[in-house]
Amino acid sequence: MSDGLEILVVDDEARLADLFAAWLQSEWTVDTAYDGEEALEKMSDSVEVVLLDRRMPGLSGDEVLERIRDAGYESRVVMVTAVDPDFDIIEMGFDDYLVKPVSKDELIEIVDDVADRTEYESDIQEYYALVSKKALLESEKADRELANNEEYQDLCDRVAELEARVDETVSGMSSHDDFVGAFQDLQSEH
Repeated sequence: MSDGLEILVVDDEARLADLFAAWLQSEWTVDTAYDGEEALEKMSDSVEVVLLDRRMPGLSGDEVLERIRDAGYESRVVMVTAVDPDFDIIEMGFDDYLVKPVSKDELIEIVDDVADRTEYESDIQEYYALVSKKALLESEKADRELANNEEYQDLCDRVAELEARVDETVSGMSSHDDFVGAFQDLQSEH
């Protein structure tokens, strides 16, 4: 599981927000907010996952989500709501969607999945940056120079390590596999 991951649970049903927090706090650092305004006050760059109810008095979850994105937070946002998804979700900037009621296992799994995506994306960004540096050096330097350069060897090791981590993350993402499977099913229907 992800060490040090910070989660913000936002739900106007305090008992439910507290229950979700209790389920998650054995693995992660969890804070709760009982309305949209409080959620925005508690948002910070350290919050990595937000579990957000859509229907709340005052600021709705949809509005909170929009403000989180407008403020530039890169948190993963999972809508956890009794609202069945409709076409309005297409333009919304959330990362995943759970329809209540939600089990403890579902909640933990979704947090794990979206947290893995964050790690995966930063690994991919670093991987591509390092691969381009490696390619540049290989186009400019002789093989002998490269073979004798310790920094270049470290770069190659890091590229190989990141490549393995990215491959492992992709193969371990159940939601990714489900997505690919669903996409293939769609393709075969048409």
